[in-house]
Amino acid sequence: MLKRLFRTKSMEQLRASAEEPEHQLKKNLGSFDLTMFGIGAIIGAGIFSTIGTAAAGNLADGRLAAGPALILSFLFTAIICGFTALAYAELASMIPVSGSAYTYAYATLGELMAWILGWNLLLEYAISNVAVAISWGDYARSFLENICHIRIPGWLAIDPKSALMLNDGVAPMALHDKLSLLAQAKAGTVDGGHFFMNWEKLQSAPLLHGFPVCINLLAVVITVFITWLAYRGIKESAKANNWMVLIKVAILLAVIALGARFIHPDNLVGHPASWSGFAPNGFKGIQAGAGIIFFAFIGFDAVSTTAEECKDPGRDVPKGILWSLVICTVIYVLVAAVVLGMLHYTELVGKADPLSYVFEQHHLTWLAGIISIGAVIATTAALLVYQVGQPRIFMSMSRDGLLGPWFGKVHKRFGTPSNATIFTGFLVAIPAALLDIGFVVELANIGTISAFIVVCIAVLLMRKRRPDAPRKFRMPFAWVLAPLAILGCLWMARGLTMVTWKNFGLWLVVGLLIYAFYGSRNSRLQRDSQEA
Repeated sequence: MLKRLFRTKSMEQLRASAEEPEHQLKKNLGSFDLTMFGIGAIIGAGIFSTIGTAAAGNLADGRLAAGPALILSFLFTAIICGFTALAYAELASMIPVSGSAYTYAYATLGELMAWILGWNLLLEYAISNVAVAISWGDYARSFLENICHIRIPGWLAIDPKSALMLNDGVAPMALHDKLSLLAQAKAGTVDGGHFFMNWEKLQSAPLLHGFPVCINLLAVVITVFITWLAYRGIKESAKANNWMVLIKVAILLAVIALGARFIHPDNLVGHPASWSGFAPNGFKGIQAGAGIIFFAFIGFDAVSTTAEECKDPGRDVPKGILWSLVICTVIYVLVAAVVLGMLHYTELVGKADPLSYVFEQHHLTWLAGIISIGAVIATTAALLVYQVGQPRIFMSMSRDGLLGPWFGKVHKRFGTPSNATIFTGFLVAIPAALLDIGFVVELANIGTISAFIVVCIAVLLMRKRRPDAPRKFRMPFAWVLAPLAILGCLWMARGLTMVTWKNFGLWLVVGLLIYAFYGSRNSRLQRDSQEA
């Protein structure tokens, strides 16, 4: 039984599966396209939305504030991701097959770990896309109101949990007590604005059996559009992404240049300058900040999911991964320094659109509107890349028999995994309409961290098992940097809340049950070994 669980697929078997006529994808991408894909995935909801959450923290959820030391959180996270990117680059040059960490795990750690990684990659791609869609909805609403003067009804622009959030100073209460209070507020017997933080949006919401009907409609709309674009083809997706990346990078550079004029040193280091002013919760706060803003870095590995659609994957995929990470790190550190210098970090509590907010506080509403445009474009590009990546992981798992053959169907005309793309659209749209961003971000982070750890282990195993295998890129100092990356990932994981760990444990249990009842019984590797 254990032998079955840890059976591996050779590089030759992985390549052969990808070359089967019914599973072949069109090869249209070069190194420039991949670098732009990487930037498109990395610069998204993370930089536009998590800065506020990571800097200000949230005591209700047990998150410590990083304060201005969030700049160090960005640097530490970039170093850890950089080491991991080197591991991804080497494996991608050896195994140019769609599937990312799932494929690498199958080649090194065996089928059970491959399934777990494939299941966890759902958190990185589909679930993180939920957070991106939510952030897109917030910025799109800001753009429509400030620039186009179009007001979206409040109950169509918020999730139920956020709508029922209580004001500071109001004692915590159970859901049924909140609903009872809401009914009284609707009847006018109590002041709803005193109790509910989002009363303006909540009071217009229709009720269904006493529960407010609140959905993030804009998040659903963008998910449907992006799913359609990903369905149409990789070449069309790449062209759209390239234009969006150029625009959003230009806007972020403008934020840095214009915002630098409003930096106040006291906001960064306190008055007088001190470590406690810079890092109010010390290294624990920096660690907590890294656990959140890690979400802003995930995406470079999405480049490896397009390996089968590259003209020269062994050369182009490593370039795309590494260049995109370097470019984004420089931009991130500068943006963080500007935003936290413009406004004291404590004023960013609960702000899903911190970049726009800091400029609004400096009475630059027009610039806040432009930033909203940039955020809309940035998150659109990130949505596109993740929505391209997730179906290809489903397709790889389907080819291996761990998911049904329906997921592996390739569209005859567009050359895309069409069924898996549509399914991913549903996976993203429904939660995006109903969940809050904080919950989704942390769950996506822990799934990605697990994938990063496995990739670093895999590159070391391949050095031992297949030292002579062709590698167009080799990770330098692998036996030093890969372990450091693993330790760094564990360090970031410790910064996540206990609630996130519990949800992750439940997620793993559900995944293992699916594997036990379907994947292990329909594994293609198992079937081939029986026939042999």
